[in-house]
Amino acid sequence: MKQKVILTKKFGSNEIEILKKKYDLIIVEDEGKTLKDIVKEHYNAAALIPFLSDIVNKEIIDSLKNLKIIANYAVGYNNIDFEYAGETGIFVTNTPDILTNATADLTMALILGVSRRILESDRYMRGGSFTGWGANLLLGKELNGLTMGIIGLGKIGFATAVRAKAFGMKIIYSSRTRKKEIEKQYGFEYRDMDDLIKTSDIISPHIPYSSSVHHMFNKDVFRKMKKDTIFINVSRGGLMDENALADVLEENHLYGAGLDVFENEPVVHKRLTKLENVLMTPHTGSATFKARSGMSKMVINNIEQAFSGDTPDNLIPELKSMLKY
Repeated sequence: MKQKVILTKKFGSNEIEILKKKYDLIIVEDEGKTLKDIVKEHYNAAALIPFLSDIVNKEIIDSLKNLKIIANYAVGYNNIDFEYAGETGIFVTNTPDILTNATADLTMALILGVSRRILESDRYMRGGSFTGWGANLLLGKELNGLTMGIIGLGKIGFATAVRAKAFGMKIIYSSRTRKKEIEKQYGFEYRDMDDLIKTSDIISPHIPYSSSVHHMFNKDVFRKMKKDTIFINVSRGGLMDENALADVLEENHLYGAGLDVFENEPVVHKRLTKLENVLMTPHTGSATFKARSGMSKMVINNIEQAFSGDTPDNLIPELKSMLKY
């Protein structure tokens, strides 16, 4: 008998077919029911593949009596009660690294879009307002010579920094651990958080979300930023106080913001949607054919390893030290 696997939403068709051939696959979005209802109905499922928007709490975990692995289709996993899962001997995995380049690319796209007022320009053209070239028409910022402040020089932060440096920007960063070899090789400069906030022309956090960094970008932090700073967030919506961000943008204290994540997705703060100096994308940091296919394959590999009795390659770091693994 095939092992039963629950997938909350569809991903790549090729990977879906692989899952269907190997396992008894239940796709929640095809059933017209909630995840809560599905796990109670299919309580004998051995694997659950949730997306970042799916909350996998103690109730969900306890409903699945034969659960061996929660294979999150995301690099982040704050949607899962992973501590409880670990205590009960359930693997929790993610999809790291595979989306690094895609997310760094989108970060640069948002920076370019905000700095050169691409959204405004597009609307201007579509609205029929263009009557000819003008010396003061939709002036924007050049990136060459600006200071880019990156918070968290992990893989995505580093990939973003390398791209920004290629545009002629000075790179400063703040991180839990200092990267002296990278500083030496690439010319990046380490700064404490307060200095980075006060001196950067563009600020982009690349850190995981946890309660300890909830609203780390709040009213006081936004007001410490230089006037005309560009704020970019492709990490997690919970890092920023959206109401405070709307305040400084409305007052033109900041030049603009590029946002791919939001605190209450899919709901977006109404004030942000009305601002011309905000460029928004619908959490598409990893939305390339290559990245999404790689994520799907990684999920399948994690499940296969768990079912064979091996520790999955992408077991989340918090669970690697637990004795049960």
